[in-house]
Amino acid sequence: MPDRAKILLVDDREENLIALEAILSSLDLIPVRAKSGEEALKALLGTEFALILLDVRMPGMDGFETAAHIKRRERTRNIPIIFLTVVDSAPDYAFRSYAAGAVDYLTKPFDPWVLRAKVAVFVELYNMNRRMAEQAAMLRDRLSAELPPGEADEQATVLPELSKRLTAVENELARVAELAHKNGAPGLVGPISDLTNRLNHLRAGFDALT
Repeated sequence: MPDRAKILLVDDREENLIALEAILSSLDLIPVRAKSGEEALKALLGTEFALILLDVRMPGMDGFETAAHIKRRERTRNIPIIFLTVVDSAPDYAFRSYAAGAVDYLTKPFDPWVLRAKVAVFVELYNMNRRMAEQAAMLRDRLSAELPPGEADEQATVLPELSKRLTAVENELARVAELAHKNGAPGLVGPISDLTNRLNHLRAGFDALT
């Protein structure tokens, strides 16, 4: 059973972190708290996250500066970020959020259902990427072994199972793409397209093997 996806929650106010955890409690994920930009960067050093929910207004290192540090690091630059801020923020906050590399931007108070739906899509995409890596590794192993004639029985067992797994991933990707479209998540267009291309290459490799 793979580890559950982790979500980094970054906000300097304890009550906001508690509220975020309550909103996300029904999802199959692990929330990790950070009460400052510095704490967030420290958490990112040793933990892999599927998504970052980042408050814009924080004392010291604000959300924009924190995001800049995250995007400069090779290890963390591809982690999606959703910025959160109050409704009376400066009018250029939305533009600055997307310019800083955010995939989405929500104002407080936000609709819990909207936030939960958006987070669920990103977690699904993250889990799919992990499963894709596993299937790709399995396919590479089979291609490396080239399945000699003496292993015909093994081939008859392994290849149908791999085909079944690939089909499951393809079906799940179609479902995630539909969810992203329904939830209005433009930041997911690129990642879903990239994942689709990778899956197509994986399917082509499998078809060549069979």
